[in-house]
Amino acid sequence: MPAGKRPADALVEQGRTVHRWLAALPQEDFAQPSVLPGWDVRTLTGHLILVHAGLTRLLGKPSAERPVPTYEFVRRYRRDVAKITEATLTATADHTSQQLVDQLGDALDRLEHALSDEAVQSPVIDTPRGPTTVGDFIATRIVEVVVHADDLSRSLSDREPITLHRAGLSRCTRTLAEILAGQQPGRAIEVRIPPYAAVQCSITHGGVPDRGPRHTRGTPPNVVEMDPMTFLRLATGRIRWDDAVAAGTVSASGLRANLAPALPLLS
Repeated sequence: MPAGKRPADALVEQGRTVHRWLAALPQEDFAQPSVLPGWDVRTLTGHLILVHAGLTRLLGKPSAERPVPTYEFVRRYRRDVAKITEATLTATADHTSQQLVDQLGDALDRLEHALSDEAVQSPVIDTPRGPTTVGDFIATRIVEVVVHADDLSRSLSDREPITLHRAGLSRCTRTLAEILAGQQPGRAIEVRIPPYAAVQCSITHGGVPDRGPRHTRGTPPNVVEMDPMTFLRLATGRIRWDDAVAAGTVSASGLRANLAPALPLLS
């Protein structure tokens, strides 16, 4: 991440870029289907309001409990998919596209104020998925905004894509790489996502980690390498492992260089 830029600043920067892109869309584009099944662009806009407003609200809910590791915390979203969808549809309701864009702008204004150093009172907060540190939760919000920015760009592919800022994309990539390493501990495979991250992991088969030979130095026996956009799309279930390998956007060498059983990390 660029020197001097806090993760909170990266979140707001990327959020405001998404907001400006949405504000420039003609009204009819909000009715276009998004790449997310069952959601149009308007619904995805409503979800982004929840992402920003939810963080502002939860910053005011301190917790004294031990925070849940991020790699475990994100697993809990799958159990609540129906609740998240219901909340998104409620937030979107019958609001016009302009009303939703205005609400997103207001949510960003409130969040920017809430994230000031003076306003954050507790390092651990209580969330519907359990206690987490403010820093870890901000990291997951960056993942949400970066991934959904990419969703929007792919949904309206005839439009200029949303700029993904280096600070946001790098933090998103590192967070997802850390989740992969946490969910699949070990050193059998080295996963490289230049220029932002490199981690080691071992894929679990039937509950047993396939640890393979432990890599210590030199060239590791199993290497997977890809660009950040391919990684975030794989990690969130936007594309399939086999398709990415076939397309040449993933390089995999070694008998154990297969991440398919670990994907998606979150969806």
